[in-house]
Amino acid sequence: METKLVWGIRAVGLALYVNKTLIMGDVHMGYEEALNKSGILAPRHQYWDTRVMLKWIFEKLKQGKLPVNRIIINGDLKHEFGTISETEWRNTIGVLDMLLKECRNVILIKGNHDTILGPIAKKRNVILKDYEVVGNMLVCHGDKIPKKSILDKAKVVIIGHEHPAVALRDRSRLEKYKCFLVGKWKTLDLIVMPSFNTAVEGADILREKQLSPFLKDILDFQVFVLGDRGNLVNFGTVSRLKEFQREF
Repeated sequence: METKLVWGIRAVGLALYVNKTLIMGDVHMGYEEALNKSGILAPRHQYWDTRVMLKWIFEKLKQGKLPVNRIIINGDLKHEFGTISETEWRNTIGVLDMLLKECRNVILIKGNHDTILGPIAKKRNVILKDYEVVGNMLVCHGDKIPKKSILDKAKVVIIGHEHPAVALRDRSRLEKYKCFLVGKWKTLDLIVMPSFNTAVEGADILREKQLSPFLKDILDFQVFVLGDRGNLVNFGTVSRLKEFQREF
């Protein structure tokens, strides 16, 4: 079952695994509560769906005898910008507790939604950072470009923030899938991770404008969708998919 992207980086569900490190991001815990507050009726399954997904990931890693010595949440663990709701407190702590049972070394990377993440990090004594270097890989959220002195340490940049998904039309039916993007930013390899938010698929890369300053032009990026059996399916480049969709 092929799950590798570049540089031996392996996709496991919606997460990445490399150098005994598990990387996930854009959980946006509390998203459904925010929808409810805005008047949108949405059932609250996100927390339990997240736990199910994490359990599946750790089982896959154990089956493959892939140890985890470090876990990185690459930004936006919670959803609300200016407050920590009671639900966010309870659910983010619940997610962190589940991760800490698997590995005591958990690092939170600051995302654009993480303006007041400090109290949650302090509650469970986890590290809060702007970025993390894993071998020759730089893990940063992707809402802004780090300093050159930081980028010079890397050959690969791993970002979130964009929530990439691809919506494919087949006559009258439209299906949307979370996806990984793999391409280049200047001389560096760049991986864009799908969001770990189980409540929504994400932003359609074929029709919506990209937000990250790393993503000025994604036409040559490869699109990888996770298959039913956990394998990666290469859908080709963004430009090829756009051309294909013009036929419908």
